[in-house]
Amino acid sequence: MQTDTVLVEDFYSPESFAEMKTFADTMETPFVVIDRQIILQHYRDLIASFPYARIYYAIKANPDKEILTLLRDHGANFDVASIYELDKVLSLGVSPDRCSYGNTIKKSKDIRYFYEKGVRMYASDSEADLRNIGREAPGSKVYVRLLTEGSHTADWPLSRKFGCQTDMAVELLKLAKELGLEPYGVSFHVGSQQRDIGAWDAAIDKVKSIFDWLRDECDIHLKMINMGGGFPANYLNRTNDLATYAKEITHYLQDDFGDDLPEIILEPGRSLCSNAGLLVSEVVLISRKTTTSLHRWVYTDVGKFSGLIETLGESIKYPIYTEKEGEQEKCVIAGPTCDSADIMYEDHKYQLPLSLEIGDRLYWFSTGAYTTSYSAIEFNGFPPLKQYVIR
Repeated sequence: MQTDTVLVEDFYSPESFAEMKTFADTMETPFVVIDRQIILQHYRDLIASFPYARIYYAIKANPDKEILTLLRDHGANFDVASIYELDKVLSLGVSPDRCSYGNTIKKSKDIRYFYEKGVRMYASDSEADLRNIGREAPGSKVYVRLLTEGSHTADWPLSRKFGCQTDMAVELLKLAKELGLEPYGVSFHVGSQQRDIGAWDAAIDKVKSIFDWLRDECDIHLKMINMGGGFPANYLNRTNDLATYAKEITHYLQDDFGDDLPEIILEPGRSLCSNAGLLVSEVVLISRKTTTSLHRWVYTDVGKFSGLIETLGESIKYPIYTEKEGEQEKCVIAGPTCDSADIMYEDHKYQLPLSLEIGDRLYWFSTGAYTTSYSAIEFNGFPPLKQYVIR
């Protein structure tokens, strides 16, 4: 039975869904099952769409060792945000020259740790952090992250906390040279699950102005643009496909830089992993708040604190599938914990069959990214969300 016009074939091939469901039917909920072949296909599609770019996988999207190994073996680089992520990828035989320290918020001792391990490329967006890099990672490449617009068109905005304005970016790159670092490039992130492709156009225009000013006024020749992520996954609210994004973004780059493109880096996370995941949960309880209520409350054994934090503000609307059929009714969907914030969807009420019962399974599509990595360790004693990788 489809809910909110969800069709299985819009999200998975018959072979992939059959294998994931066959595996899922033998396991106790809740858990995520990942089809590694989908990740590999998305990675190949990204390379084909952006043949001029280097891919740095954003580990935070899903740090599973099997996923990291798969991407390692197919030539990916890695966007690393902590010493713990670094230790994980290095333990898998990834060389440090395939790693970038992409977190602009970091301790001096962690910068030193990365440097001692051989990492030589660092993000920054503030003078204090840049001076720490100059002291702890001498001679390294530095790229400065810009503040970008686009939060109103991204499902999961990333503005305000990260990045700096254009004038400060210029000053930081000048300071990097004074500190003996290599002012290497500029980065931006237009927001995760960004719907407005034009957000890249505005960001690239800012980058071009920085490249030109530093070249003309300071004889500083930047070499790289890190365009972050933001590419789409298949949620309830659909977006353009990757090929459309790539065509338009390539056009924006050529408009500003012509055929003499600098090095281009992409940092995908969601777009590689999300569609490969199927989260399986069980209905714990179904109730109504009044005898005349026109909608039910459906409580599942997975919630905000066990992998679905991106339902905060109902930002990410996951497609939900059930095998039950018949007449449907609007439902509030909530998690199992003793926290009133553990409600995934209340304003947007999902249509679920009246025949849905306690013990039935709900299948959450496109849940391969930012689910297990966001899962709490022991809130209310619930264990972290389990994950299994198949194929």
